[in-house]
Amino acid sequence: MFTITSPDTSVLNQIQHKINDKTKPLGALGQLEDIATQLALIQQAETIAINQPHLLVFAGDHGIARHGLSIAPSEVTTQMVINFLAGGAAINCFCRVNDMALQVIDAGTKIEADDHPQLIKQRLGNGTEDFSQQAAMSKKIALQGINYGADLIAKHHQQGCNLVGFGEMGIGNTSSAAAIMAAILKIPADECVGRGTGIDDSQLQRKQALITQALDLHRTQLKDPLSILACLGGFEIAQITGGMLKAAELKMSVLVDGFISTAAAMLATAMYPEANHYFIYCHCSEESGHQRMLQHLDATPLLNLGLRLGEGTGAALALPIIRSACEFYNNMASFGEAGVTV
Repeated sequence: MFTITSPDTSVLNQIQHKINDKTKPLGALGQLEDIATQLALIQQAETIAINQPHLLVFAGDHGIARHGLSIAPSEVTTQMVINFLAGGAAINCFCRVNDMALQVIDAGTKIEADDHPQLIKQRLGNGTEDFSQQAAMSKKIALQGINYGADLIAKHHQQGCNLVGFGEMGIGNTSSAAAIMAAILKIPADECVGRGTGIDDSQLQRKQALITQALDLHRTQLKDPLSILACLGGFEIAQITGGMLKAAELKMSVLVDGFISTAAAMLATAMYPEANHYFIYCHCSEESGHQRMLQHLDATPLLNLGLRLGEGTGAALALPIIRSACEFYNNMASFGEAGVTV
């Protein structure tokens, strides 16, 4: 479906020499040097740049939410979509202050929002099925979601975007992400399930029990990433997965946000391991299990701010750091240029 190749590493020594020759001790800029190296490998250019960065928020509802596993009902998904479109959410604030374009995608909410110039409707249904009782969606729908996400990224790439961040909104989607994590890592649900938006002890126990039930129900089907997505995923997770893979195919940089977006990254890299070279992991979420996800992906997140909001907030907050990595790589003087001897 995709053709994803690793960046050409023949220029790595050249990149490393350029960084090491800057007027600083070796390695003194820490992760900024790693980000600059990653971007330089992706872009294969003497000067690296962030062009038309976009943050895409995909919204979808989950049948599992009917069990009351969140602090809010499914209707809040659409209410938050309307809030995004009105400019009132945290992600709107962070995109505005960091000069990042924001777009909202209805991947399949329970209640359809009214048309809006900033809203793209790529609905796969009125929310997924309850995956504790049956598959969340068919494989056909999962593939359609992957294709929807990929097509959207292709359009942004054609318009000059070379960096895209992924956010999400969907009541119940931490349950889906935890189930995906458990299936991919082959570990028990209680090692993956957290409190999401802040549920109480009884809700947490119910959430663990239902995800365990789902893993048992679908056990014979959880053999490959597409089947895991179909059995346990969400419409927004399917489209994010496809978007991430298309971005990697087009050699764009991908900003991976928190727990749910990282679940999509786990699916994407399980399908195409080379895609991970294009992923920048923006923060470590407070959600239980996210740190273990990052370890599985061999990822060192840029930020650890105690975030657990989603929406792509961590991705938007990481953008200034990534821009700073570009700036030092492009414009910081070398020892020779500055007349500094060590």
